[in-house]
Amino acid sequence: MTSWDSRAWTYKGSGYPSGLKPSIVEVPRGCELKGLWSTPHMLVNIQSCALNPVDIQMINFLSSLIPLKSYQSEKGVGCDFSAVVSAGGRTGFKKNDEIFGLTLKPFKYGGGALSQMAELDMSNTVAALKPEEWSWAQAAAIPLVWLTARTCIANVEDYVENSAGKRLAVLGGSSATGIYTILLAKRRGWKVITTSSAKNQEFVTETLGADQHVDYTSVSSVRSAIQAFEPDAVVDCVGGTECVGLPSSKRYVTIVGDKTGRTQMGGPATYYNLLSWHTPFQWARWARGQVGLGEKYDVVILDMKKEWLEEAKETLVPDQIFIDSEFAFDDALKAFERLNTGRSRGKVVINVGYEGPGRAET
Repeated sequence: MTSWDSRAWTYKGSGYPSGLKPSIVEVPRGCELKGLWSTPHMLVNIQSCALNPVDIQMINFLSSLIPLKSYQSEKGVGCDFSAVVSAGGRTGFKKNDEIFGLTLKPFKYGGGALSQMAELDMSNTVAALKPEEWSWAQAAAIPLVWLTARTCIANVEDYVENSAGKRLAVLGGSSATGIYTILLAKRRGWKVITTSSAKNQEFVTETLGADQHVDYTSVSSVRSAIQAFEPDAVVDCVGGTECVGLPSSKRYVTIVGDKTGRTQMGGPATYYNLLSWHTPFQWARWARGQVGLGEKYDVVILDMKKEWLEEAKETLVPDQIFIDSEFAFDDALKAFERLNTGRSRGKVVINVGYEGPGRAET
């Protein structure tokens, strides 16, 4: 036998939600099957998988390419994971290591973290040993949002640190990425203003430590309320243009761009959406910043740095890992439904808890 059969959730054809379904996929018994000179691979038993909006967005995006024959096969789903290593290959991990991480190329048959077993290609995966004090669900909840928040902080750090006020605006502070952006900013001693609905005001101010809060559902102008704080930079976790070009801001970083719907791809992909009338304006904003005409604008995607995952282990205690809800593996569709409401505070996690047969074999 050269492969295992593994239960997984995959998608094909018609997009979310109709294209998402339970499947049986094949994964290799040992990483050595990839050969001596290939990128290191490892085989893991998934314990928990956390969902992200990009999971739904990618399902819809790739399904829109169905006329292209190469996109017609079933593909895995899920990026964030916690797992037990079954075969570490040349990755530096060994059998039975407990790890957590992120895989960003699950778009092949048998790929993705929403599977009992997964073969991870380390050219597009970052992983670290799981802290003993974190649960499996907590470990899976961290990688994508922490790395995204850490990337945002790195992109605004020079602009905030070199200012007198050290003030940052975080749009969407109760979102998963917004949560860790605020926590990272406050650890640096910055003052933070953030937006959310009124129901999350106590959470973002008392729990996360934001200095000021703007209820976007009740103020007449979010822009005016944010500008009164005079932020040196803006991290945008919700999208749009309402707070672009504030007089006090020297740097604007968004993880969303000008997309117009939750199920559409955000991030740097928005620069290349030729079907949107927003695209040329987004390019113009970026170009003006590059030549020094106003704040420097960028749409960013996370940097997959293992040292930043290690930093999360040193920084976060379990009480600072926020999980909205947990679901069983067979209830994955319900988990996606919860994610797609846009009302989750923290991560939606699917607990897989797979224990065999590959756990003790190579």
